[in-house]
Amino acid sequence: MENNEQKDIHRAVNPGDVISEESQTVEDKEQQLAVDSPDITGDHIQVPTYFVVDEPNGEKKALHHVKDAEEISDTIRQARVDEEGNRVWW
Repeated sequence: MENNEQKDIHRAVNPGDVISEESQTVEDKEQQLAVDSPDITGDHIQVPTYFVVDEPNGEKKALHHVKDAEEISDTIRQARVDEEGNRVWW
């Protein structure tokens, strides 16, 4: 029989949205997929659970695609500015 706590956790979210309570390395997090399935067009879609970014000090940081969405957006915005801080559009 399925654990009721597990059932409650997964009721409103994708399994890939759930953050593990166990300690994981950045490398472990980098391998996790939130979505790994075909979409309506038949294309196979893979969405990482964590986006790994390089910190200014050279370390890698794993950002959760839901919990850290604002920080992920900030990181993308920073990548789109030039040396003077002007936004660069591609």
